[in-house]
Amino acid sequence: MFNAEIVKNDCVKWIRDFFDKNGKGCNAVVGISGGKDSSVVAALCVEALGKDRVIGVLMPNGEQHDIDMAQLLVDTLGIKHFVVNIKDAMDCIVDAIPFELNALSMTNLAPRVRMATLYAVSQSNNGRVANTCNLSEDWVGYSTRYGDSVGDFSPCSNLTVREVKEIGRILGLPDVLVDKVPIDGLCGKTDEDNLGFTYDELDRYIREGIIEDEDKKQRIDRMHKMNLFKLQLMPSFDPKL
Repeated sequence: MFNAEIVKNDCVKWIRDFFDKNGKGCNAVVGISGGKDSSVVAALCVEALGKDRVIGVLMPNGEQHDIDMAQLLVDTLGIKHFVVNIKDAMDCIVDAIPFELNALSMTNLAPRVRMATLYAVSQSNNGRVANTCNLSEDWVGYSTRYGDSVGDFSPCSNLTVREVKEIGRILGLPDVLVDKVPIDGLCGKTDEDNLGFTYDELDRYIREGIIEDEDKKQRIDRMHKMNLFKLQLMPSFDPKL
């Protein structure tokens, strides 16, 4: 039985321990999208370190229709934040490449530019970058390699979407942030539309091994197998010297 209060407290302690060992006195730098994951991670860091040691980075790509949700979070937590619009950087990269990028490259470029931005902010502000992924998305590879899939520490990568939401409520975050329907920000589709199954179905399958729809089971299994490399260290040759 998942106990959100206990897990939240354990995670707060884990964050404190991480910073004691890997950056005593450093700041947590969190990319703020306005969704549940960045909201919960930022709130956990505030409880662990205090709001003066948490820095939010809002990174719209031109106009972002839900940027007010990201602003709501940093206002609610009272944390220092920067707004870095990545559109000019995106345009420069696309213009500099001497051929037309395919759709998948364009999709993944923005998260990679955002991660480079987070590390630039972090290194200039005595920081450690928070990864904001959750277990459900990682399970089926719904993240960008060397984009939102990386960071210096990851409070929620072993928690499902349902569990992250429960912790968000324990933390007292506004319901509009915890229950905000995740949208890919590219084509206007929800995450669940893109995935072909709901997070409730996926979370139950991960935790209990139960799913009624055989087609969805096969889809989840296939996506999990195909994307395991994203969660592993880069393979390296061992010369056995």
